[in-house]
Amino acid sequence: MKPSRRDRALTPLHRWVWRDVDRRARKLIRFAETEAEGGRHLAHAAELTADPLLRRLFLRHALDEERHAALFRSRGQKLRRRREPDSKTGALDADWLAPGERGLASDGGLDRLQVGEMSEAALLAFLHLSEKAAAERFALYGEVLEGDPETEAVFGDVLRDEVFHMTYTRTQLGRVAPTRNRRALWRARAGRLWRAYLRLAGALAGLFGGLFLTVQYFLLLPWFAMAAKRAARREPDGWHACPAGDAGALESQY
Repeated sequence: MKPSRRDRALTPLHRWVWRDVDRRARKLIRFAETEAEGGRHLAHAAELTADPLLRRLFLRHALDEERHAALFRSRGQKLRRRREPDSKTGALDADWLAPGERGLASDGGLDRLQVGEMSEAALLAFLHLSEKAAAERFALYGEVLEGDPETEAVFGDVLRDEVFHMTYTRTQLGRVAPTRNRRALWRARAGRLWRAYLRLAGALAGLFGGLFLTVQYFLLLPWFAMAAKRAARREPDGWHACPAGDAGALESQY
């Protein structure tokens, strides 16, 4: 399996993302959470399907996801234990650039897998594209981790299963929906593109919102602070007598 052209073009950025040991550990542990959640979704899919072959394959897939979760979690925890004492734990994770296996995590967000609301053809198309994208990314992650052979071996192990998952989902999609498999893949691709657009739009909204608030803080807020100080200087110190017309103020809400 080879990385996609898009990921290959971003190799220097991926290398930068994975260079920091602490960030690497956090990303591996997050990958473990995604894989474990994906395993639960696939076990649910195995319960729902009436196709015995799909049931066996979904259960095999679910077990693979659980094993991947254990591999990522174990390696991430080892990296955390050996990290430098002065490492910057708040470093940028850059999840938008180096994501895990999107589409299987129930994060309540854009990539949530709705197993009970999808047909078998739609589910297989969705899984095929998710596994294909994950395989391409994991192939690249293994290449940029040349200085960490243990983590590279983890990605190599997981990659072999991802290729199998990518293959079986495409084969079963052709069996389950021989006349509709291309349409199912097209709709799944359109859905992924739409979610990618929403992720980008959300990221840009957060970026521009932060910039706008920063501009307000440094350019507008000082003027309000100066006006408040000028108004405070005009106020007399201490207690002072109120005008006679305000005598009934405590007896009314106005």
